[in-house]
Amino acid sequence: MSGRPSIPTLEDVAKTAGVSTATVSRCLNLPDQVNKTTRERVMSAVNALGYTPNFGARVMAVKRTRTIGAIIPTMENAIFARGIQAFQEELHELGYTLLVSSTGYRPDVEDQQIRALVARGADGLLLIGYDREPAIYEYLEGRNIPVLLAWAFQSENKQPAIGFDNRASMQLLCEKVWELGHRRIGMISAIVKGNDRAKDRLQGVMDTVSAHGVDPATVPVIETPYDIENGETAFKQMMSSDVTPTVVMCGNDVLAAGALKGAREMGLRVPEDVSITGFDDIDVSRIVTPSLTTVHVPHREMGRKAAKELVAIVEGGDAAVSEELQISLRIRDSLGAPAE
Repeated sequence: MSGRPSIPTLEDVAKTAGVSTATVSRCLNLPDQVNKTTRERVMSAVNALGYTPNFGARVMAVKRTRTIGAIIPTMENAIFARGIQAFQEELHELGYTLLVSSTGYRPDVEDQQIRALVARGADGLLLIGYDREPAIYEYLEGRNIPVLLAWAFQSENKQPAIGFDNRASMQLLCEKVWELGHRRIGMISAIVKGNDRAKDRLQGVMDTVSAHGVDPATVPVIETPYDIENGETAFKQMMSSDVTPTVVMCGNDVLAAGALKGAREMGLRVPEDVSITGFDDIDVSRIVTPSLTTVHVPHREMGRKAAKELVAIVEGGDAAVSEELQISLRIRDSLGAPAE
């Protein structure tokens, strides 16, 4: 009975390519230090033999796995897709591999995934937002695992982040809504418990109406998980009340797309009968009818900068530097002046 085929070694690659093992190692780890002809010959041998570097040995040698973990709340819609794609692309250019997991917005699941990624040797972690137990940050600090946050920025918070101010961003949009003449403002928000981004966006609306002399307690708010169907249901519920808002501001574009669907089914014209706004400026905001007024988040810039900063922390051992990115408004067809 024949045994298992032998696993190709670094020496096999060197022999096939006609170079030293040191040259093969440089080609794999520091390709810029090897001339193009030699590099191509080595990589041809690597591919022909099906050679895979001895990952365990490399980890033992450099004390790094060149792996970064990212834990996001959901993969069910496009909220995080563009930023994580840019994050992965930049990590690849820097010679790192990305491991991604999602939590379903459950803190207990995030805690488990953080510990699992640490156990797998992740050199650093990208987490979304600030809202988690202090013990998690203490756990990571005790194991010397660098952490960078994204999709949020709070100047008063000590945790390093590459993101944007959700509260100020929603304030900016709500000010635009107010300038157009809307005084009856409703809000469909994500569940704010354990979600500082949703909490800050809701607070941004409350800050704005309060600044204009409106009691925030009079603003109708429905909290619901991010989902198109949930946005539709919440919108129908809000527009079935005795006093209806002239504008429904949604915590993100997914909820807003659901609200637009709900408006169509109720026979309401947007924006003639009611205006609807979103947040994020994901692709759906441009393809729904009418096109969605929203807050443009620089997802790709955030992903690229987060990757560069996290790798710099891992390799240099320096303290992370927070950076606030700028948002902008995208005023489209779903927002107009109130009819009354």
